[in-house]
Formats: sequence, C-alpha cells, structure tokens
Amino acid sequence: MPLLPGATLRFATDLLADPVVLFAQLRAEIAWEQHHLKIFGRTLASPRLSCWIGDADAVYTYSRTRFEPRPWTPRLAALRAALRDCCAQDFNSVLCNLYRDGRDSMGWHSDDEPELGAEPTIASLSLGATRRFRLRHKRDPALRLELDLPAGSLLVMSGATQRHYRHDLPRALRVSEPRLNLTFRCVEAG
Repeated sequence: MPLLPGATLRFATDLLADPVVLFAQLRAEIAWEQHHLKIFGRTLASPRLSCWIGDADAVYTYSRTRFEPRPWTPRLAALRAALRDCCAQDFNSVLCNLYRDGRDSMGWHSDDEPELGAEPTIASLSLGATRRFRLRHKRDPALRLELDLPAGSLLVMSGATQRHYRHDLPRALRVSEPRLNLTFRCVEAG
C-alpha cells in the first residue's frame, strides 16, 4: 500500500471464511434505518441505510445528531472479538452502513468527533459489492489514495489519519449490488 504522510493505514483482503454468507446474515439481523442528518441548516435523508450498535455508554454524535447504541448482535459481537485480536484495540461500537447500490454514497468527512479521541482507530470491514474508497489530505489535495474495497477486506485507519485526511465513498452508478460496511471504533465515555 502506498504511504501517505501523516496517515497510518493497514489493508488486508480475504480475512473471512465466507463473506457472502456473513453479508446475508448481517443484512437480515441488523435493524436498518434511514437517518436524517442536518447539513448546512437543512435536514436531509442519509444516502444509505445505517445502524449504530455498541456498548450502552457508546453514545455518538455526528452531523449534530445524537445516536444511542442498539445492543450488539451475536455476529457483530463475534466480529468485534476477532478485530480486538487483529487490531489490538478494544472496540465498543460499530457504525453499520448499507449501501443499497451504487447510488448510495458517503461524502467527504473525517471521523474526528471529540468522543473518538485524538488519534482514533477505525477498523472498516467491507462485505458485498466492491466499492471505491478515497482518502484526500485536508490541506494538500495532491496527497491522495484510492482503494477498491472488496468483500472480506479490512481497512484500518489509525494514528493521525483522521486529523490530516478526509475520506469518502463516491457514487458508482455501474454498481447494482449492495455493500455492507462495518466501521468499528471506540467511543470515549462522556
């Protein structure tokens, strides 16, 4: 993987024995919602389905919306334990996003909310359709990286990555299949 100054990234593929089965199981068991976010003074429907899951005290606020966690499902709890060993990080929450097809997306942002700490570790597990993920430096747009995230891949962003970079998942109109993304993180208790 190419190096980006000020970013700590790890990328692995083929981590799961059967990502197709896991995708179907998680898609069925997670309580998907379409959240409404406040952006530039307007309330808009999020361009994806999502669900905030975690320990009872893992309350998370982004886009001026407060999310109380739903309880861990058995499969998500098992993934959490596996990632604890893989990443040497004890995650207390996961943001589950379901991109129904290539029209669903995530705009440019950093996971830099105060409750994530100064140098958060975000472990992003992808299932379903392969989608393009982009990172871009906040001050120097020439510093950028684009990755295809296939089913079963894990991208771990840690250190000062969120302080220096934004990332997105752009629309991909040729993609007709769904993608499920699990971003495990640790929310600090308020």
